Amino acid sequence: MEDPQFTVLLTAVSPGGAAAFKAIRTVTGLSLWHSRQLLGSAPVTALEDLPFDLAAGAARRLRQAGVPAAVRCDWCRRSLPDDTPVDPGPCDSPAWPTPHCQANSLTTCDCETCAAYGPLPGHTPHHRP
Repeated sequence: MEDPQFTVLLTAVSPGGAAAFKAIRTVTGLSLWHSRQLLGSAPVTALEDLPFDLAAGAARRLRQAGVPAAVRCDWCRRSLPDDTPVDPGPCDSPAWPTPHCQANSLTTCDCETCAAYGPLPGHTPHHRP
């Protein structure tokens, strides 16, 4: 099963400054001029189709520079305002069992894949009675 991908969003227009433009340039690879345009057009997507670890790191780097950023799961469309996993309740991904989404805080799983092949890293098996 394919892992969900994540998007880094600039959630609000920021006054910017050199640190903000450099942070956007660092995480996106854009020129300073394009970084300034991107920051001024928020809310906007900064990066797409990233694994959770890379998306969370990029958003953290942007927030450290004063840029309002969030990570969004591309499958269940939930946004994480920081890189802390969220409550799994609203996850309704059609292709991924809720416990497997790295955006949520579940650490146990009782899906058939985990029962057959063992739990995912970071999860413990939840045995059915």
